[in-house]
Amino acid sequence: MIAISLQVEIDPPFAVGSASRGTPLNVVPMVNGTVTSEPGFSPSWNGKFVGTGTDFIHNDPDQKIMRLNAHVVVKDDESDALVYLSYQGIVDLTPEVKLILMGSPDAKTTDFGGSFIEMRFETGDEKLKDLEVGVFVGAGRFRVETGKPVVVEYKVSRVVRGGN
Repeated sequence: MIAISLQVEIDPPFAVGSASRGTPLNVVPMVNGTVTSEPGFSPSWNGKFVGTGTDFIHNDPDQKIMRLNAHVVVKDDESDALVYLSYQGIVDLTPEVKLILMGSPDAKTTDFGGSFIEMRFETGDEKLKDLEVGVFVGAGRFRVETGKPVVVEYKVSRVVRGGN
């Protein structure tokens, strides 16, 4: 069952590089975003990014996998509670994804299934504290629309214990 949907608007990366690692660092500003609970998920919450989040990205040396390490603060629409959201994950660097990352006019929206994340939450809000003890995983895609910033979209599920 899908628990939440995450929409992340990104700007082009800053190519920071790395003098001591084998894989250079790229820093991607997460300039806008929303979290939306799916019907039936508890705790139900919807929120918007506060400020700019950041995704610290390293590509594997063979340039086939991109490794994500993202951090952002989200403000709950109902209570104004703040939630720290972080995720780590991988993206298959397919030719289609590379076109998006290069800003190519030929770039197109990708399907779900080439990007996977593990998400964590931290908050001081009692209503949302159950987010802190859940295990959350998601699948993502890149959404490309002419004249608009690239959006990374994730469908995130809570992992639950199966029956015996």
